[in-house]
Amino acid sequence: MGLGYKLSILDKCPRAEGISAEQAFHNAREIVQTAENLGFHRYWIAEHHASAALASPSPEILIAWLLAQTKRIRIGSGGVMLQHYSPYKVAENFNVLASLANDRIDLGIGKAPGGFPVSTKALQIGLDQAQKGDFKTQLAALDHYLNTQTHPEDSTQLIATPVPHYGAERFLLGASIESAQLAAELGWNFVFAAHLNGDTDLLKQALHTFFEASGGKKALVAVQIIVADSQEQAETLTQGLSVWTLELENGQRVKILNEQSGYEFSRQAGSAIKSLKQEQLNVLKGTVGDVHQQLQALHQQYGIDEFIVESPVLDHETRLKALTLLAKHKVLAA
Repeated sequence: MGLGYKLSILDKCPRAEGISAEQAFHNAREIVQTAENLGFHRYWIAEHHASAALASPSPEILIAWLLAQTKRIRIGSGGVMLQHYSPYKVAENFNVLASLANDRIDLGIGKAPGGFPVSTKALQIGLDQAQKGDFKTQLAALDHYLNTQTHPEDSTQLIATPVPHYGAERFLLGASIESAQLAAELGWNFVFAAHLNGDTDLLKQALHTFFEASGGKKALVAVQIIVADSQEQAETLTQGLSVWTLELENGQRVKILNEQSGYEFSRQAGSAIKSLKQEQLNVLKGTVGDVHQQLQALHQQYGIDEFIVESPVLDHETRLKALTLLAKHKVLAA
């Protein structure tokens, strides 16, 4: 792509009304194959649980399936929700995937639960969270297993086999200064989730923190986009789109789709609501020219070299058209 920045894709495998999970997966295949042909850099699959609207609880399985049906594009998770799993098992999974591919695997890790407390409880049944440690401890353990390339002399020390020739490229997904700092400390890439947090001051601070702490490494930024034939149509598609920030008395803080979901999350978690705030969904919208102008402005202002774009629109053909317009816009010929 002839841009000053790369474009990549985040896919939640959405299911519009009447669409089966099987069709959602076939749609994902069409998206990634189209993206590869158009020159997108990466394709990532999100992780969400117990959702009728999203068919992506197991990114690793879909990654393996899509690897076999593509040739060049990088494929990865955006991201694996580490709190639910053994860091050792995650390392094994992505070492297998990296061994199947020729330097095409990305491992994105997220801190959020990716679902409601009931599904979190089911995912974590039998796990001793106290023994597992906090998120920083879990991520450090995962990094250790991914870094172990040869069998240590101490036979009690584990190695995550197989050891691939090219390991998965590592990304920490977050929307805080703390996440930026942690990514830099471990030598991971950092992805700021601007699609969930539109605070430009926080974006600036997090990117600066990562840049300084990582020795000049630049971060990626995830953004929501709506590309339409006119600004008016884009505004229509954006109507009703919002995100809510829920904070519970137990200290848990999550993004949810609507107010009702906030009360249900609180009930399932057994913790009272400390705050529940509706926020305008941070969307870059308009014609393809409008969207590229907004991306270019962010690129120039913050030095962002790669955007992970996601469409909040459920309709498959609309999403596919948006990607095609983005890639074929005249800016790309520069």
